[in-house]
Amino acid sequence: MSRRKIGFWYRFAAAVLKPLLLVFFKREWRGAEHMPKDGGFITVVNHNSYIDPLSYAHYQYNTGRLPRFLAKDGLFRHGIVGAMMRGTQQIPVYRETADAMDAFRGAVDAIERGECVAFYPEGTLTRDPAQWPMRGKTGAARVALATRRPVIPVAQWGANLAMPPYAKEKKLRLLPRKTLQVLAGPPVDLSAYYDEEPTPELLREVTEVLMRAVTGLLEELRGEKAPAEIYDPRRARIEQRRRAAAERAGGPDGAAQAPGADDRPRDADENRPRDESTTHATGEHTT
Repeated sequence: MSRRKIGFWYRFAAAVLKPLLLVFFKREWRGAEHMPKDGGFITVVNHNSYIDPLSYAHYQYNTGRLPRFLAKDGLFRHGIVGAMMRGTQQIPVYRETADAMDAFRGAVDAIERGECVAFYPEGTLTRDPAQWPMRGKTGAARVALATRRPVIPVAQWGANLAMPPYAKEKKLRLLPRKTLQVLAGPPVDLSAYYDEEPTPELLREVTEVLMRAVTGLLEELRGEKAPAEIYDPRRARIEQRRRAAAERAGGPDGAAQAPGADDRPRDADENRPRDESTTHATGEHTT
């Protein structure tokens, strides 16, 4: 299957951004040999800085397989941003649809046309205190099972040192020059799941498999082990509310718990399309 032409807008963005990245950052890129030479495929990437999509896009661009990012459909409709999103052929996610799979029809179509579609399964910047990948959303798993195309895990580190996530001041720390590290691994084998019913439980299991693959690559980049349990922001919020309620009711030792407080984690509907929407091209996120 032939690859899509780069096009004016992608060339324009590359012409503007690549020189800046080359001047202000060093690079350490590995694993490009795992990117399929032809045919559609998926990449799943960790997210720990507002500028790491530029780092990953630069890496992916240089492999010869352009990344197509997911973004909420409203960004494609108006003005210069809409023109750039359409011109660079990014992929709209239709959050208003009641069918979760239908929300990702653009991603499926792009993969079937032979494109590389990039997913940030976390859906937003990681909230893990040590910046390890957190629990992912299920969109990448859903599309991977529907298309049965290769899924390439990608880990990156370094952009977060130039612009840390959730810093009080969102400003670049360019000096001394940071090294943008990107490491791609071999395709994740999901064949055992292909003939299974894509239930919410199965999709969460596949998502965890994907996130573990990304985390393993990040361990290699960082030279240290990640925590045994993937950080779950929903569980952390529940625990934080439980502790606050306990302190209000019985002091800091939590001798009593406020009536009605429930520390059991409750899974929200992970199939809602808006969970997967993220607009990395503009640095704006929806959770």
